[in-house]
Amino acid sequence: MLSQEQNDFITRIGLGTPAGALLRRYWQPAALVDELPSNRPIKPVRLMGEDLVLFKDGEGRYGLIGRRCPHRGTDLAYGRLEDGGLRCAFHGWLFDVGGKCLQTPAEPEGSNLCANIQQKSYPVVARSGILFAYMGPGEPPEFPHFDCFVAPGTHTFAFKGMIECNWLQSLEVGIDPVHTSFLHRFFHDEDPSEGYGKLFRDKSVDSDMPMTKIMREHAQPRIEVEQTDYGMRVITLREISDKNTHVRVTNLMFPNAFIIPMSREMTITQWHVPVDDTKHYWYAIFTSFGAPVDKDEMRRQRLQLYELPDYVPRKNKSNNYGFDPHEQEHETYTGMGADINVHDQWACESMGAIQDRTQEHLGQSDKAINVYRRMLRQAIEQTKSGERPLMVLDTKSAPKLTGPAAIDGIGPTQDWQGYWKKTDENKRKAAAWANGH
Repeated sequence: MLSQEQNDFITRIGLGTPAGALLRRYWQPAALVDELPSNRPIKPVRLMGEDLVLFKDGEGRYGLIGRRCPHRGTDLAYGRLEDGGLRCAFHGWLFDVGGKCLQTPAEPEGSNLCANIQQKSYPVVARSGILFAYMGPGEPPEFPHFDCFVAPGTHTFAFKGMIECNWLQSLEVGIDPVHTSFLHRFFHDEDPSEGYGKLFRDKSVDSDMPMTKIMREHAQPRIEVEQTDYGMRVITLREISDKNTHVRVTNLMFPNAFIIPMSREMTITQWHVPVDDTKHYWYAIFTSFGAPVDKDEMRRQRLQLYELPDYVPRKNKSNNYGFDPHEQEHETYTGMGADINVHDQWACESMGAIQDRTQEHLGQSDKAINVYRRMLRQAIEQTKSGERPLMVLDTKSAPKLTGPAAIDGIGPTQDWQGYWKKTDENKRKAAAWANGH
């Protein structure tokens, strides 16, 4: 259990909060590149409790600035893209991507009012289909050379979804390796050949066993947690027999992302990014080590489940997540359909807007969550004292962080460590773009 003070310390992210100061030290997803339409690339964004407007100027540069015009507080999301910037529709004040006021056209000739106006702004860069913003002090950190950032655009696909609860609840679900045997349990196995783009629907590597069968029949895994220079590696071992063990390697990318295997060819890198204290988006980059990603199919699958423009799940608390008691009895553990994102959303949102961790009782299967919370508290304290926390990278350290391995396969019980390392090596050899990374 945590005290209420301890829970607030690691969950609340508004301006001036300790956890908010930590998360602002990293590049955070602000929007999908696809969310800025070509005819008028402007989008209001609420990120880390702040109301902002994202736009792209005529030279292709991205800007993220305060949403309220500093003149009289009108909404810049309705502004005009003109003359190299975003112009307020009220009195024509013009701002560039760095928040600099370029014009105050209603002022008298020779007025220096414009020179004294600086709108709040944050740098933005595009990486693998996501627009990342840096909202912290000083120079932004470097991106690690992880697979999702070094793979060519043909081999990545980005998407997002809204979850109506605190960001930490979803992050902790992502590093919980046991819930998959229950929350995502299917009572019947599908044809894995029809599982493209779907998590836990493929066969495990080096095996003909469907993932659904492995998760269903082996619900008491052994969990190994290793702290790393990027965060944490979680190895989940489900012993199939004396000779063979299912090995699943997942990763926490500190502070608020995880990297997991999706299928034999694809991995998922997923961030949980606060809108504010009680809402967040998940952002994911799907990275293929085999054929180029079928982006049309990936998008088609997900747009059946999410409603634009806000990427709100079609199944949600307003319709009981599609719960069907007959399905729960005969087909799935939750009775909420086959999409595991719906299962995760129900689990996270049903904890409350901000989970009351003063009432929880963690067990041995929650060891990854305990390790992560210690890391999180330590990094928050380091930030408060002016130290550089984990994964705030410079040009020297960033290229050294490659991979990491995200493996799902069946190997020898006696050499499971050697197995997952060799499997990762072979996967990278098979992917031409991954050579050298």
